[in-house]
Amino acid sequence: MALTTPSVTRSPAVERPFSALILDFVGVLTANAGPAHRTWCLAQGLDADAWRHTLGHDPEAGRLYTELEAGRLGQAEWNRQVAPILGLAEHENLMGRAWAGVRPAGDMIALARSARQAGLAVALLSNSFGLDPYDPYEALGVWELFDVAVVSEREGIAKPDPAIYQLTLDRLGLPGEACVFVDDHPRNLPPAEALGITTVLADGAPGIADRIAALLGLPAPTTS
Repeated sequence: MALTTPSVTRSPAVERPFSALILDFVGVLTANAGPAHRTWCLAQGLDADAWRHTLGHDPEAGRLYTELEAGRLGQAEWNRQVAPILGLAEHENLMGRAWAGVRPAGDMIALARSARQAGLAVALLSNSFGLDPYDPYEALGVWELFDVAVVSEREGIAKPDPAIYQLTLDRLGLPGEACVFVDDHPRNLPPAEALGITTVLADGAPGIADRIAALLGLPAPTTS
């Protein structure tokens, strides 16, 4: 899928502490996925934590997920191989079915829009879990938020490889010191910090969007 950047009305240039906001996807632009995954698992007759346990603790499922992130395995094939590990007979669109109940994080999406309107560049830096047949970014309506999108599947590298952070800076045309990066995994922050990027851990605490807005010199975002 070719990413096209829609027209956006930007505010006149204002002196701000940073020039770009770089955002992870899951846990940053999405609400907590855990409850939706647990509901889905129960509906399939599985243990409530089967999705999390399988992807996080089964060695073969973990290996397949790493291959998926790096684009060495397509999502359709991942679906086919992981369904029996989960104990499911039906593999068609497994990822899409499991993710169907996950909702966008309205406050962070409002922040991304506010940042672009204020003249900041907004970038996606995401470890992919496939784009076909289920495109999670399209499903949650976030493609239009970004000036630059760096998705691991397309690049063949994934966080926390330092190369994917440098690639993001290169596409933004900015030094690390001009950027803020938000991610929900602590292990993904040190490589960004090594490049001079200011990092924020999205730890699920209330008010994260307001705190990032303050860091960027923006008003607190409002959701409709």
